[in-house]
Amino acid sequence: QVPLVESGGGLVQAGGSLRLSCAASGRTFSSYAMGWFRQAPGKEREFVAGISWSGGRTYYVDSVKGRFTISRDNAKNTVYLQMNSLKPEDTAVYYCAATPAYYSGSVHAYDYNSWGQGTQVTVSS
Repeated sequence: QVPLVESGGGLVQAGGSLRLSCAASGRTFSSYAMGWFRQAPGKEREFVAGISWSGGRTYYVDSVKGRFTISRDNAKNTVYLQMNSLKPEDTAVYYCAATPAYYSGSVHAYDYNSWGQGTQVTVSS
């Protein structure tokens, strides 16, 4: 497992942008595939985006394609989620998560064995 800490959430108007960061501790970050999930009140946690250990492959849920971009900097042990053209339905707590490289791109939360504490994103209309 790898400790993860998210930051960058906040309140933004519809159409605005936010960039989330997720900092990992330890020396093994580059061996993990990473993902961003979100959970809105009363809803299940859902996959938003994923990235392979090298950053060479990225994955997105259809509802964020073209608006969100996931990236990583292995030298800084950090993964990012750039969110543009935000909509009120993007409001949720956003979590980053780590998974062994062979689960890269998995949309299932149970495949991820390390989770951050979450950061709130609120999009007002």
